[in-house]
Amino acid sequence: MSKALTVKDILRKTRETFPFEGAWADAFGQPERSGVWFIWGKSGNGKTSFVMQLIAELCKHDRVAFDSLEEGTSLTMRDKLVRHGLLHTDNRLHILCEPIEVLRDRLARHKSYNIVVIDSFQYTQLTYRDYIQLKEECRNKLLIFISHAAGSSPRGAAAVSVMYDATLKIWVEGFKAFSKGRFIGPTGEYTIWDEGAARYWGEK
Repeated sequence: MSKALTVKDILRKTRETFPFEGAWADAFGQPERSGVWFIWGKSGNGKTSFVMQLIAELCKHDRVAFDSLEEGTSLTMRDKLVRHGLLHTDNRLHILCEPIEVLRDRLARHKSYNIVVIDSFQYTQLTYRDYIQLKEECRNKLLIFISHAAGSSPRGAAAVSVMYDATLKIWVEGFKAFSKGRFIGPTGEYTIWDEGAARYWGEK
């Protein structure tokens, strides 16, 4: 049985955070470097562009593994990497295309990746129980799941449950990313594409 902690114990505990600045800090503050982030949104609203911009930002702080279950290493994936300037990440970004069981073995190795982006949650075929097990195995890492949407909710019961459990929930709509989780900055929103966002929200 683990030791019960006092309030002072909690306050003394140090936590590693991302030293976000500018637009990233305005939207998401300085979130912890471990846990689960969950990103979802409808097609055509800038979700992929946001993910690529986020990966570029995270590569400034650590190596990032991107498990591209949907697109793999296809031409469309290559075009996205080029378009969003991810060819200049100083080899900090590694593209994978492997099922969760293989990824789990990789992450169990010594000095494995601390940041893992998985696209998409639906392609993992994880149940909520599977997710909890993976989360426990990777308690000192950051897992970022990308999800399809059904209306304004993630698609599928397991995805909805993971979204509720995530420490940082990010909803993408109209070329903006909104913080819905436990980490939120002064504005709580990040603009992915200025012109597209102005057009979408102006019309809406």
